[in-house]
Amino acid sequence: MKLRNNAIGLSIIVALVLQIMPMPSIVEQYRPDWVFLVLGYWALALPERVNVGVACFVGLILDILLGTSIGVHSFAMSLSVFVLAANYQRLRNYSVWQQAVVIGILCALYNLVVFWLIHLLTDIYFILTYMWPVVTSMVIWPWIFWLLRRVRRQLHLS
Repeated sequence: MKLRNNAIGLSIIVALVLQIMPMPSIVEQYRPDWVFLVLGYWALALPERVNVGVACFVGLILDILLGTSIGVHSFAMSLSVFVLAANYQRLRNYSVWQQAVVIGILCALYNLVVFWLIHLLTDIYFILTYMWPVVTSMVIWPWIFWLLRRVRRQLHLS
């Protein structure tokens, strides 16, 4: 019973750990947006429990963990999850591969908003390698979907 109540929170914590876990510099640029993928799944599956407010809070935690200016990831995550949650009924009817394309588009939105906000605050310039997480997030979406769906069904989350 205890795990059932905390499954969403635990999956978000695991995603946060995966997001900040050290990786070799060669593969660092390909790191999927784990937090966005997990929040995206829960926003599609249980939009009444995981919504823009949760995305804003988790984005603040991500800002603290990554050392970015407070509100950058929070705003980008909230915006992306808002678009996802506003269209969850339509997106649920798509196949997993069609959902992966939509997740890729929203992940691109997330990364571009993060870049844009950081560009306004500092003096960085856009490099195309900033978009590799979009591709890897699209590729990994079916497995994240399958894993979290299985967790949701086994724990009877609704």
